Amino acid sequence: MRWRPPRGLVAAWGVVLGLTAVSAAILLGLVREPPRVAPSAEAASAPPLHIVSLKLPRRQTDFRALPAAERAAMVETTADGLRLPRIAPSGWMPWIAYSRRYPPEGPAARVGLLMINVGADEALMQRAIDELPGEVSLAFLPGTPDLVRWMGRAREHGHESYLMLPVEDPAGMVERGIRPIEASAEATENVRRLRAAMARGEGYVGLVMSSPGALSQEAIARPLVGEIADRGLALIEITPSPGASALYQLSVELGVGYARSSTVLDYKLAGQAIGASLNRLLEWTGEGRADRPRHDFGVLQPEAQSIDAIVAWRKRVASQNVVTLVPIIGHFECRDACMARMRVQPAQLRP
Repeated sequence: MRWRPPRGLVAAWGVVLGLTAVSAAILLGLVREPPRVAPSAEAASAPPLHIVSLKLPRRQTDFRALPAAERAAMVETTADGLRLPRIAPSGWMPWIAYSRRYPPEGPAARVGLLMINVGADEALMQRAIDELPGEVSLAFLPGTPDLVRWMGRAREHGHESYLMLPVEDPAGMVERGIRPIEASAEATENVRRLRAAMARGEGYVGLVMSSPGALSQEAIARPLVGEIADRGLALIEITPSPGASALYQLSVELGVGYARSSTVLDYKLAGQAIGASLNRLLEWTGEGRADRPRHDFGVLQPEAQSIDAIVAWRKRVASQNVVTLVPIIGHFECRDACMARMRVQPAQLRP
């Protein structure tokens, strides 16, 4: 007769060997099979899971991937420690380097959205960055705490970043730690204040002027637009006034990328006013001729109703192929002097 070990002993050794093999496989990274998903019947009877937090994946963006050395070359550190944007020795200008590219295919009619004065309310700023479509551009207040980090987060979510130009406005917003540009101040002092505001952020395309105020006078605006031009930044003007402004004329003369809008979409927040304004912008742009496509961008404040309206509107019109939603870079004009500066670095001319 052959001796046979007891069945219980064989089973015990099997369990030990099995556990040992599984443990070794886990340590060596060999177990790759995902956990089994419970059938629907089992899942229905299982207790609900309590999710503490869920991080959404980063959105796909289309920013230029410039070498770190090239990005560093677009920063000037002054004697008093300010980090300011500048044109790189190679010719790269920040307003092109940090803009978001968009695909050329699609309807030639273009619509853009710019949310201004972002940063006064942190919760709304976070919502705007996280929830708005990446094509929506954001203009931050220079007094926003930890602005460089917030601008970096906006870029990760696909948004072009701009900086609000601090201009004296009795009816406007007063920022702590920021001295506004004033008509009564000397030109050198206003330039100093502009530089102090510029140094608050990094990686932005240009500056947004939401209230002409002092800058409606050519003598006051010239040194400031000259500083913006010399540093390779763009300029956005929000004004209801028709005709060419002093800022526009200076941008043409000094070679600055320039965009302008008089379309304020959240003039009335009640009811469906924002959605109706968005629809009117869409309709007007889509009515252009094939040989003369229209384009325009609207401006909104960072309000909860504005954010909700944009998200809902974007979902509603996503399937329509009438116009293309593009970042604000798609609404700039660059005249002769501006184009001459861009040709110094030919890569800037590529879409």
